[in-house]
Amino acid sequence: MPFVLSLDEGTTSARAALYDEQGRNVAMESAPVHCRYPQAGWVEQDADEIWNAQLYAARLLLDHAGVQAPEIVAVGITNQRETAVVWERATGRPVAPAIVWQCRRTAPYCAELAQSFAAADITRRTGLVIDAYFSGSKIRWILENVPEARQKARDGELLFGNVDTWLIWKLTNGAVHVTDPTNASRTMLMNLETGDWDEDLLRILDVPRAMLPRIAPSSAVVGAVHAEHFGAEIPIAGIAGDQQAALAGQACFRAGLSKNTYGTGCFALMHTGGHLPVSRNRLLGTRAASTDGLPQFAIEGSVFVAGAAVQWLRDKLGLIQTAAESEPLAASVPDTGGVYLVPAFVGLGAPYWDAGARGILCGLTRSSDRAHIVRATLESIAYQTRELIDAMQADAGERILELRVDGGAAANNFLMQFQADILGCPIVRPADIETTALGAAYLAGLATGFWKSVAEVENFWRAERRFEPAMDEATRERLFSGWKDAVARCITAP
Repeated sequence: MPFVLSLDEGTTSARAALYDEQGRNVAMESAPVHCRYPQAGWVEQDADEIWNAQLYAARLLLDHAGVQAPEIVAVGITNQRETAVVWERATGRPVAPAIVWQCRRTAPYCAELAQSFAAADITRRTGLVIDAYFSGSKIRWILENVPEARQKARDGELLFGNVDTWLIWKLTNGAVHVTDPTNASRTMLMNLETGDWDEDLLRILDVPRAMLPRIAPSSAVVGAVHAEHFGAEIPIAGIAGDQQAALAGQACFRAGLSKNTYGTGCFALMHTGGHLPVSRNRLLGTRAASTDGLPQFAIEGSVFVAGAAVQWLRDKLGLIQTAAESEPLAASVPDTGGVYLVPAFVGLGAPYWDAGARGILCGLTRSSDRAHIVRATLESIAYQTRELIDAMQADAGERILELRVDGGAAANNFLMQFQADILGCPIVRPADIETTALGAAYLAGLATGFWKSVAEVENFWRAERRFEPAMDEATRERLFSGWKDAVARCITAP
């Protein structure tokens, strides 16, 4: 039986999944990827560990599933976006730790850039708010802080890639240096309209073009996995950043369809088709994955800390032993007792873009206990999502009729019901919530004829559960007003 292999490299794990001709996930394996926090606000990873974890997960999958490389039609790759890797062309050795998307080390530089004459032009060209979130300032930091890096980069001796590019370079044994528009649009170096690297942006951020990958279509054969890795060459035919891959995995291929992914962070995207989006509410214009080579766009809101806040409860505070424990514990109390958590551990993303904001736990009384704090943590994810959706609806000029959800935290029934309540619209959870891996598989399968059309894969999508809002409007707005008051306590941006 033929399969498509999807490699899904996320912030905390590298996963590999096999999909059959009906778009069904027949097997999945994963390996952990660790983050390091060398200073307050800094987040790093070992790029070699990322590669080794992804390779291990894929080999483990094929071994456990009893699948041989000749049975795999194509490989699709999806990845944590914005995480920057710089390595030596000749040796493949990273010159510095990978700077993770959450890292805030370049926030002071970005704050200066945001006050410069170039700021409005940068946003116009990229669709992005100037922020340390994106790769461009991370590349600049590495070139400035690693000895001789800038000159080597100008001479073509160093290469840059987000994680997609790094994995493809490793999978092809250095034969292919490529990215796709969804990842390139998150660098603050690509012109959103043209889909190419922008010379003015490269000059402003002082990033040599010689180190940048070629931008190829998201759904197209770009190279082949070297036979040494899985036993035979396999075409690499799909590339998309994780959130755009999830948009495809949710069968949101047309304008007006939207999804929210609940992972380490939260990411809401609305497909805008061929229309170049311009946000009036500090959301982001980005490229969506295209299956026909024509430019496709989306508008996006990003929350930096969502599921990571639940990890914080488990790993730092010890209030829960497992993430799954948060659901019954939150449901054991009727409300938070007025407790709010704003998990601004690395600043606030959309719509605030406040790099200096830090987390706050407020509203505590003598009767507050761990159940109230755990519930407040889950509710914080829903409140942040509402802020994204409110801004998205304001930009679109119309209400979202339903929100498709995915990601690990989408399995939490308490969170999904509270999300429906605080949004006042239905939440639809698909049968397969691992839509990031699925989207990468769709892109690879469509490029190689494994699936014949977008209409075919749209028919694979199935809802597993629909959460209808059950909260009255007065309660909804009272709770949300309390959230806004809590946020106001920790923001620093004017």
